[in-house]
Amino acid sequence: MILIGENIQILSKVVSNALKEKDEKPLQELAIKQAKAGADYIDLNIGPARKDPEVMKWLAGVIQEVVKKPLSLDTTNPVAMEAGLSVCKIPPLINSASGKQESKEKMLPLAAKYNCDVVLSVLIDAGIPTDSSSRAEAIMETVAYANEIGIPNERIWVDPIMMPISVDQPQVVELFEFMKILQDICPGAKSTLGLSNISNGTPEHLRGILNRICLAMLDRYGCFSAIVDSFDEELVKLAKGQLPDIKNLIYRAMDEEVDTSSLPKKETDIVKTVNVIMGRSLYSHSWLET
Repeated sequence: MILIGENIQILSKVVSNALKEKDEKPLQELAIKQAKAGADYIDLNIGPARKDPEVMKWLAGVIQEVVKKPLSLDTTNPVAMEAGLSVCKIPPLINSASGKQESKEKMLPLAAKYNCDVVLSVLIDAGIPTDSSSRAEAIMETVAYANEIGIPNERIWVDPIMMPISVDQPQVVELFEFMKILQDICPGAKSTLGLSNISNGTPEHLRGILNRICLAMLDRYGCFSAIVDSFDEELVKLAKGQLPDIKNLIYRAMDEEVDTSSLPKKETDIVKTVNVIMGRSLYSHSWLET
């Protein structure tokens, strides 16, 4: 699975202060560490509200000085996006466009103009679709529009939008159902999502296991990529196929009811987490204790 490192993002105080002060050192250090940790792309998240397009242009420039990885330019501001695109030496990823009318008119044409891949979310003007069929309907319409302006399916990374399991557990189940049919409705398209979204609102010490198990499950359904915490070593190993025993247990738990009475705690926790993600048991912050 292709990993997009999420660790340069505006919500981080270190990143926010570095951008404000135009201090390249901490940003470059984060990029180098992510590349060494196994990230295939480096995401540059400056947030949606930045009015100064030079922020993205400057950031893309200083990161490219120290890593040779493609960038994921993460903003919904088309002016900032184009500023970043204009300085990329390796074809970047536009992260992201959507089915909202303004995004279709202003962001999608940039993917055609710069001949680069684009993350295309299922978001539409009416909001985030609530089930697999409405996700499918939304993305097919937006992909058709992208095709019309010269963007083939092969350059589109569909984002089904992961919701926090603590807020809307059924939405997580519906996302997996959508992933099962994605290649049928958008043949050749890739896929990606913000993996850490599933654990937003979950106690910090439990976020890691939720993210890791979810990633392995998505991998089984053919998810091409995920935006992840590059510094979660076990997650990166799972994504790179280096923990086959754990992945096999996850797949087994997806397919059948696993008797956990004789399993060690770590394996029992894996099975319990699969059951929560699949909606077989109700989510609570104490799901590993029940």
